[in-house]
Amino acid sequence: MATWKTRGLRGSAFESLINSTNEYYRNAGLSLVQKIPTPITPLKFDSERKLITEAYFEKDSTVDYIGVVQEIPVCFDAKECKTDTFSLQNIHDHQYKFMEEFEKQGGLSFILILFTERNDIYYLRFSELKTYIERVKEGHAKNFKYIELDDDYFLKPDGPALVPYLEGINKDIKSR
Repeated sequence: MATWKTRGLRGSAFESLINSTNEYYRNAGLSLVQKIPTPITPLKFDSERKLITEAYFEKDSTVDYIGVVQEIPVCFDAKECKTDTFSLQNIHDHQYKFMEEFEKQGGLSFILILFTERNDIYYLRFSELKTYIERVKEGHAKNFKYIELDDDYFLKPDGPALVPYLEGINKDIKSR
């Protein structure tokens, strides 16, 4: 049983941008994607501020988001990275396995990474993630560098789509 203690709202700003984009896409009839809540059981509660301050995870979660885009099932996770080196330890084994199984069922899996110091958003295709995971088995460091990433998969905010991941999906589908 993993215990969680509040460390602020890590990733909540990035997730808010994604949620806003999901709302825009939904209203435009382009997709239906929802945030999946992580199941927790509260242990300590600050009743004055109405906050859970300590809890444990009931079970391993899968990914942050799941839904459908133009008849294509999608699932993805949102991650933040403060440096130019992304640690693969940020992607848990159960998440990777879920994404792998999702792909085998005909779905599309990916990870959105916000490089906070650069304010760049990257669409990490599952096939690219798989390559990074496989090379760890060959003795490579458990990370990848910003400079290794494909320039075509950096997302540029476009009007109301603050995290325009549909662009990444389109490129991902065309590359298969």
